[in-house]
Amino acid sequence: MAAPGSGIKRYAIALTGASGMIYAKELFAYFRGRPDLEVHAVCSAAGEQVLELELGLSFLELVGPQVIIHAAKNFAAPLASGSFPLQALVVIPCTMGTLAAIAQGQSQNLIHRAAEVCLKEQRPLLLVIRETPLNLIHLRNMNYAAQAGATIFPAMPGFYQHPQSLEEMARNFVGRILDHLGLEHNLTKRWGA
Repeated sequence: MAAPGSGIKRYAIALTGASGMIYAKELFAYFRGRPDLEVHAVCSAAGEQVLELELGLSFLELVGPQVIIHAAKNFAAPLASGSFPLQALVVIPCTMGTLAAIAQGQSQNLIHRAAEVCLKEQRPLLLVIRETPLNLIHLRNMNYAAQAGATIFPAMPGFYQHPQSLEEMARNFVGRILDHLGLEHNLTKRWGA
């Protein structure tokens, strides 16, 4: 782990128990090609279950050896402190329960706490929500989180790129996330290009 003030850019990725692990897989694949960036990751217990069900992977297999992993119950992890420099946190996929905890300031695990830290420090927090249909509670929680500074980033892939596979569709969507984070990439086919 780099020392504070070292100029290293740090990003955090959190996985929760919503469907859509293919998006997380493509996001980690991007960061594997960026050794200049330090990546931290945390996964809820439900996230580990869904990851196994959808992709047949463990969390360790998904993230790779270069990612710094934190336990979801470890409130002493660096991600729990505003003094730990972080460029952004992406919760991908984000359950409605995680959204609710973040929107209501209910830090029950490291994912919630890291999100709370991003909000209080005014750092980018992207919540890649994955649920349909949405009820009024979901909509209100999205509104609360957005008012607090989070970016609600629904897992809604585009189709104008004519993706030929689920992986390509997920890569195009991850490219939109990277655009929002200001990270250069060649994952997305640009409209009109």
